Amino acid sequence: MSSEFAIKVTGLGKNYHIYDKPHHRLLQMLHGGKKTYCRDFWALKDISFNIKKGETVGIIGRNGSGKSTLLQMICGTLTPSTGSIEVNGRVAALLELGAGFNPEFTGRENVYMAASLYGLTIEEVDAKLDAIINFADIADFMDQPVKTYSSGMYVRLAFAVIAHVDADILVIDEALAVGDIFFTQKCMRFLRDFKQRGTILFVTHDTNSVISLCDQSIWLNQSRMQAIGTAKVVCEAYLAALYANTDYQGKNTSAEAKPFVPMQDFRDVRQDFLNSSNLRNDLEVFRFTDSGENFGTSLVQIRDAYLRVPGKQAVAWFVGGEQVELQVIAQTAIELISPIVGFLVKNKLGQNLFGDNTFLSYAKQPQRFAEGDYLQAVFCFRMPLMPSGDYTIGIAVAEGTQESHVVHHWIHDAIVFKAHSDSVSTGLLGIPMLNIELGAYEQSL
Repeated sequence: MSSEFAIKVTGLGKNYHIYDKPHHRLLQMLHGGKKTYCRDFWALKDISFNIKKGETVGIIGRNGSGKSTLLQMICGTLTPSTGSIEVNGRVAALLELGAGFNPEFTGRENVYMAASLYGLTIEEVDAKLDAIINFADIADFMDQPVKTYSSGMYVRLAFAVIAHVDADILVIDEALAVGDIFFTQKCMRFLRDFKQRGTILFVTHDTNSVISLCDQSIWLNQSRMQAIGTAKVVCEAYLAALYANTDYQGKNTSAEAKPFVPMQDFRDVRQDFLNSSNLRNDLEVFRFTDSGENFGTSLVQIRDAYLRVPGKQAVAWFVGGEQVELQVIAQTAIELISPIVGFLVKNKLGQNLFGDNTFLSYAKQPQRFAEGDYLQAVFCFRMPLMPSGDYTIGIAVAEGTQESHVVHHWIHDAIVFKAHSDSVSTGLLGIPMLNIELGAYEQSL
């Protein structure tokens, strides 16, 4: 295989013999090929593609389309019925939950066993063990049998191993779906970093993460390859087909419709109706933490951050679509010239949803702070309507300009909040509307 390619798949197929009755399997063995007691089921058929080194490729498709089967054959845990697979480089895989672990072994013993399967020596594992344990963040349980682990702990340990075996190719099934938001964010940051030096192949139902992370996408449909191409084009085609096959059942509501009148403060006038219904976008806010992943010079430290009702105290709950303020408090250990304070709201997959910083507001009048001073930044905005799920707010303090600056303190997951219900029609966010009209169109002559 050309060294240009990491994976080359040609005419790949996987066939299973399906027996309607248990004794048919025995009869098939006794009669050989003279009589057939089974029928063929092709989990995959006639799959061909090439993945270049350094590419990130997402595999999408409905349940039963053959996604996991394809990954298992690429990793060598399943034997193809037809075709061939050529792999150029060391492959590390995170497939179904707990695959490759001995449930009777401790977490530490499983690290050594799993790493040895990837070709690492005991000395190499010794050198990487602390990093693996720190990444998994389950140090208190490393000497417990993994059969006592939760599904999330399984994933933490398995991902930590594949992240430290110096692989050239990462193959990941949907196991990351069981991780908590902090670990999922950590994994997504690792994958984005790994993209710069390796090849990634992963299965997901989330087309947003494919578009965000992948260069190419493969769409499997009914055991065959429906399409391959750029992530955006393939995902859009997949979603179009998916929604085309979905029957929509309209629902009537007894609630009185309200006129949509634009307001000066840009408040969506449907908000009162939504806030009195089960569609209210309740957002639960958790306390600021600086114990997560962070980086910077540490010459400025973010001391606190919280969401509050404008001009009032911090809140533990608020509602999407309403006005909110994010207050950030930091302390500087140096004379600080031209500081920039910013924030970024991300979903569970680490996709950047929205954010802003103070640079443009103070570009012509840079602020200065003396050593030991406390500073604050307050961002006032109308919170978008958030689809149900977990979100984080990353907060940073830098010094300089947008193009050239020094990061003093950046906390990836400073604040976590959770959307419990939503009225978002589609997309990653819902934006309060200024006006919506529906009426007859009078065509001019």
